[in-house]
Amino acid sequence: MTGASVTAFEKGKTRVFGRSVSRIEDLPLVTGRGRYVADLDFPRQIHMRVVRSEEAHGRIVAIRLDAARAVPGVVAVWTHADIAGLPPIDFRDPAAEALKPYRQPLLAKGVVRYVGEPVAVVLAESPYVAEDAAELVAVEVEALPPLLDAAAPPAAFAPGLSTEALELSQEYGDVAAAFREAHCIVEAELSIGRHSGVPMECRGAIGRYDAAYDVLELWGAAKVPHRNREALARFFGRPSSSVQLHECHVGGGFGIRGELYPEDFLVCAASMRLGCPVKWIEDRREHLIAANHSRQQHHRVRAAVDAEGRILALEDAIFLDQGAYVRTHGARVLDLTLAMLPGPYRVPAFRAVGHFRLTNKTPAATYRAPGRYEGTFVRERLLDAIAARLGLDGVAIRRRNLIASNEMPYARQLTANGHPIILDSGDYAGLLRAALEAFGWEETEARLRERRAAGEFVGAGLSFFLEKSGQGPSDSALVSVDSGGFVEVVTGGASLGQGFETAMAQICAETLGVDYRRVRVVHGQTDRIRFGIGAHASRATVMTGGAVHAAASEVRRKALAQASVLLQAPADELDIVEGRVVRRDAPMGASISLGELSRASGPGRDGAGNGMPGLYSESWFHTEGMAFPYGVHIAVVRVDRATGQVAVERYFVATDVGRAVNPMMVEGQIAGGVVQGLGGALYEEFRYDAAGQPLSATFAAYLMPTMREAPKVEVLIAEDAPSPNNPLGIKGVGEGGCTGAGAAIASAIDAAIGRPGAVTALPATPERVLSLLEAARR
Repeated sequence: MTGASVTAFEKGKTRVFGRSVSRIEDLPLVTGRGRYVADLDFPRQIHMRVVRSEEAHGRIVAIRLDAARAVPGVVAVWTHADIAGLPPIDFRDPAAEALKPYRQPLLAKGVVRYVGEPVAVVLAESPYVAEDAAELVAVEVEALPPLLDAAAPPAAFAPGLSTEALELSQEYGDVAAAFREAHCIVEAELSIGRHSGVPMECRGAIGRYDAAYDVLELWGAAKVPHRNREALARFFGRPSSSVQLHECHVGGGFGIRGELYPEDFLVCAASMRLGCPVKWIEDRREHLIAANHSRQQHHRVRAAVDAEGRILALEDAIFLDQGAYVRTHGARVLDLTLAMLPGPYRVPAFRAVGHFRLTNKTPAATYRAPGRYEGTFVRERLLDAIAARLGLDGVAIRRRNLIASNEMPYARQLTANGHPIILDSGDYAGLLRAALEAFGWEETEARLRERRAAGEFVGAGLSFFLEKSGQGPSDSALVSVDSGGFVEVVTGGASLGQGFETAMAQICAETLGVDYRRVRVVHGQTDRIRFGIGAHASRATVMTGGAVHAAASEVRRKALAQASVLLQAPADELDIVEGRVVRRDAPMGASISLGELSRASGPGRDGAGNGMPGLYSESWFHTEGMAFPYGVHIAVVRVDRATGQVAVERYFVATDVGRAVNPMMVEGQIAGGVVQGLGGALYEEFRYDAAGQPLSATFAAYLMPTMREAPKVEVLIAEDAPSPNNPLGIKGVGEGGCTGAGAAIASAIDAAIGRPGAVTALPATPERVLSLLEAARR
């Protein structure tokens, strides 16, 4: 395996980039001094409690508020009638015009469409008064039949509107001809269960309006503060400069934190109207029934293959259960499912049609590896089915269909979020070979055969994933050096626990030649920088890291140019080591510190025209292409024949990330992603009864893997295919640990129970596995 691009830092010759240095953001978190939004309070603050629908579908007959309004300490009680002038929540990015009628109002308007939908809010002097008063709000609803199956025929959403809000399709090649000429056609019907991210702490928000300066603030922002600032400004008809968002500590984002929900708009509206800060903190039951759900899809997929198992065409009909409304993401998850379904394989002809359907469930949106977790499960299950049908080995089938390294860059005739898919770099077969060797595939398979012969239900399975990351087009960063030689990096990025501050500090320190511990990284504060992409879709390290590198490079250039005059040496003969400019040929000779250069610098100008020290730069990074990380998941499982319980004995991931900024943090991201992927594969599922009542609204019913169930995750980090689309060669790592888990676990269960293709639905709960075992016995 050989790298194909030249990056800014030569591998093996870096000082801090690529090293497993300690994280710089953890001290307040591990010493109990973190500040989450629930820890924050302002003078004169009041509290909001949301009254939620207890019916899945129905017409609102009446909402009786008198008893709640009479409670001492209650400031106001609102229904939709009190905020009728406010529009429904708009999409974060431009979305299909057809989806606009399906947007969610802040408070239910005439109809409730899912259990948990906000119907009214109580604003009171304390959270306890607000909660008690909310219990006194009486909502009378005339129940209507709920729609709970997205694969069932569409129904009426509203007069003139169908619950099939949109149909998306992507295709290329002659699909019909491929199926006519195929040696055989392999079909599968597959389902992925409804689940989502569950951060350590629930959502929260504080709206604070400063009337003296006409500034609206939202505290508790996460993920995409700058884009949410623009959305809030548009919603309230305000200049974006008069809206500021502030990030607090966040115990995980996973795609669902940081999106704008009804509660975020409501605390802002209440603060402006009532003239005081308004705080809202949800409880866990609210989170499980009101925060974005995800994943639930049903696929009817088939492949045309030749006699050697090479794919000639792939065709899929997808039914996505969107839930009751279309939220800020629009139809992004369905679009990504279509776009990434072929994965790392050659697929000469392709057609996929996605049905974007609404049901009476909590609305859905993105969750870690959106569309790719689902698509990888479907595609890899289909590869296993092809191998079983032709009597071939699953590894051999994958090798036969993988795109070769000499075909890179490889252009798909598909788009993701409107951007063409051009796979940037990769040696897929080489990584598969390295993964099998490092895991000891053949030896492990031999041992498992012996154990099965002795009566154990054990097996190994694998999957190959392809991810997308680093989607542009642009991001910016500000880097400055103060008179003490300390460096400040101001970004529009966001920290969700992924090690963002450390990664940015390492990139800046390597570029500038300073100790990374002397770099202060600012993020999530829209009043400090005009633009930022935040942290989502594995973009932060690629895009914000590229901008930090550009800004630090410009500061370095300025420092060397200034020092060349003072040290009477050409700039190209100078270097910066531990914050001091030295001659390359005499590093122990005369030198000058960056702090001294900053003090000696004349004033410069920042992007807004403000006076700044000369050792300062605001720079941008632009890219047209994306970076596509990829990898292999291998799982070994044991099935209890009496209970159907699946235990994961061993888990291994090999992934090529282009260049690893911090290998320790890469391993942490992969391991965390694996555990979340195992949750969707074996445990987590939002279930509903026939009336649309949620059955998974507590941790007693919504099961997640704990330390007991989570295996030690072995990680092989490869850096053999740096991305040519950014100067650092890096690819995102935030989602690959999750992407392939469902597919690998399903394959391993098949092997354990001796039934190829048995697992067709996730999660593979004990009940479902027992039914598979019973079917095998029959």
